[in-house]
Amino acid sequence: MAKKAKKRGEIKRKLLHKYRLVVLNENTFEEKISFKLSRLNVFVSGSLFIVGLIGLTTLLIAFTPLREYIPGYSSTKLKRQATELTYKTDSLVRTLNYTNRYLNNVRMVLRGEVENNEMNRDSLFEQFKLDPSTLDLSPIKQDSMLRAEVALEDKYNLFERSSDRTVLVFFPPLNGIISQEYDAQIKHYAVDIVAIKDSPIKAVADGIVIFAEWTAETGHVIIIEHQDGLLSVYKHCGALNKAQGDMVNSGEVIASVGNTGEYTTGPHLHFELWNNGVPVNPTDYIDFK
Repeated sequence: MAKKAKKRGEIKRKLLHKYRLVVLNENTFEEKISFKLSRLNVFVSGSLFIVGLIGLTTLLIAFTPLREYIPGYSSTKLKRQATELTYKTDSLVRTLNYTNRYLNNVRMVLRGEVENNEMNRDSLFEQFKLDPSTLDLSPIKQDSMLRAEVALEDKYNLFERSSDRTVLVFFPPLNGIISQEYDAQIKHYAVDIVAIKDSPIKAVADGIVIFAEWTAETGHVIIIEHQDGLLSVYKHCGALNKAQGDMVNSGEVIASVGNTGEYTTGPHLHFELWNNGVPVNPTDYIDFK
């Protein structure tokens, strides 16, 4: 026990033992500066200096642009560029997905395929149709006040309100005899119109040509996109008067009747009408007589 106490006393004495640090002139040995130090003072001062240096370095790195010069540390400019590139990438991915879906719809139109033949739109409407007997249709106070306010505004309105939505009127693409009607059961999503070869084929409505090429099965094909997701398709044409990207007006000549492609037995027009990726009967929209 006495040995341990003696050892602790010896360590304490060494830590507190005073030393003198003297700075002399080398030529004259004149004393310039002198310091009284102990091992404990040197240890404490060195520790505080190291802690302060670490703190100062941390502050410089955290709050000054000097951190950008540290290898591996990204700068603010790089972070901003990375963020902008991330947004652009997301936008490009969304655009690419939309374009792929759009091209897939065009491919389905060219092949005469439907994404889900078992889907019946009428059955879906029936499934989600509301029963008026289950609804409370009694007018409320707020509704009556709104109706009165709107009626008062319309009473003194000198100008007729124009509708932003234009009605799409279809023009017959060709004058001829329908040799085969639209029949979804046999996947014939079109009407075949027989006419004299080289007879002019006209656009059924205003739109833009999104496809005007040759295919082995259907010959010269032209597809026009109209408003509200409508597509009109003209197959087995003899020649095309329009190219992809051209704007066309209703009744404008876009092609001529031909007998091109493997799936044809004579000069005629295979005309299809698609509404948002679903084929519809053209005779429901166009009078071919």
